[in-house]
Amino acid sequence: MSPTTVRAGHPVRWLVLTLGAVLAAALLLLSSPGAAFAATSAPDTPGGDQEKTPFYFAGVIKFDDEPVGDVVMSIEGNGFEASTITDAEGRWRIYVPEKDTFTLTVDETTLPEGVIVDAAQLPEGTQPISGTTASFEVEFGLTGSKILNLFLGEGERITTSFADQFFERFVNGLNFGLLLALAAVGVSLIFGTTGLTNFAHGEMLTFGAIVALALGTGASALPMYLVIPIVVIAGVALGWVMDAGLWKPLRRKGLGLVQLMIVSIGLSLAARYFFNLIIGGATYQLPGAGSPKIPLFGPIALSVIDMWSMAISVVLLVAVAFWLLRTRIGKATRAISDNPGLAAASGINVDRVIRIVWMLATALASVAGVLWAYFRPGVKWDMGMHVLLLIFAAVTLGGLGTAFGALIGSIIVGLLVEISTLWLPPDLKYVGALAILIVILLVRPQGILGRKERLG
Repeated sequence: MSPTTVRAGHPVRWLVLTLGAVLAAALLLLSSPGAAFAATSAPDTPGGDQEKTPFYFAGVIKFDDEPVGDVVMSIEGNGFEASTITDAEGRWRIYVPEKDTFTLTVDETTLPEGVIVDAAQLPEGTQPISGTTASFEVEFGLTGSKILNLFLGEGERITTSFADQFFERFVNGLNFGLLLALAAVGVSLIFGTTGLTNFAHGEMLTFGAIVALALGTGASALPMYLVIPIVVIAGVALGWVMDAGLWKPLRRKGLGLVQLMIVSIGLSLAARYFFNLIIGGATYQLPGAGSPKIPLFGPIALSVIDMWSMAISVVLLVAVAFWLLRTRIGKATRAISDNPGLAAASGINVDRVIRIVWMLATALASVAGVLWAYFRPGVKWDMGMHVLLLIFAAVTLGGLGTAFGALIGSIIVGLLVEISTLWLPPDLKYVGALAILIVILLVRPQGILGRKERLG
């Protein structure tokens, strides 16, 4: 009996993708704000095992002049989330990466029964956020620390119903999923036409955000309705330069997918630290970041920036769908994704189509970077890396190499990330999305819209 012939390309490709996803997960966990700051401190030590920074909020919680221990405190803002627990003396401390405005929340389920934070005894200038009894907007003064002592009293807690929380997070998840789709579609198009898993795609997001920061802030700042088109043009230019100067020469030399993936990892690291050299390690805000939310209907409230973000995402995604389905270049792109050899034999200029795909993918990622800077407020040198794993998850979930699958996968991931915070701590919200990804792939390994590939 002759030995069975098995093509090695597909197993190797899946092995590479798996190892790449594990590497991305490790890098994300090591570099994300949650890994650096969002630790839960030990009950007997305020601040506990959090990473110490020059900036922190602290205080004491008391009821009838007696300290209250084991109260869970959390803080959120500027894309950062962390929590701690009061010690036996009622003391708490939460370190934050920089001076900014944050939302401090006391978990009322950890307070004694029938007890709330007494608004009458709050420090001057501090009031509960509308519709709550235990969430407060806090900011620093002239120093790097802010002391906020809280006193409890009897009262009725104001809580948000589960349904209201669900719909609020659903809309946030939809917004997140749409901007994630802008980046994921580009990754999928690149993979479909070249077979390359581009680990430098996160830096394309950072590039767009930095261009917007340079043009939208400062003395000669341009309005954002002019900045976004310029970001698109800059992304197109970057895509052209990357393919003409790097990827096309490497393809002509016949490098394999593993070597190309390693090059993309090196490019990612080089670009990331180049951005660090340019803007430093601080977090910068784009104009209008943190703008107040406008009540729309029921529990749904969106800021003007949120509404514009969703509108821009929808318009660009519809435009990409029309391009893929109705234009000659779009149809050629789909043909190359299906069978590059047959497409070349049919007279399609494969290199030209790949060049256009790189330009389109980089432009979409650049816009996604701007929207990401607004959704998780702030432009930072390594911001793209924090979302890279979710981009890969969306592409894999939707089906490798399918742009429409990437869109569906992104929406699912965005919704799962936000809605999971109803049950999971904010620091673990990405875990829920990745767990669902694993479950779906166990049932349908090729992804939602992917095609089964025969081995042998």
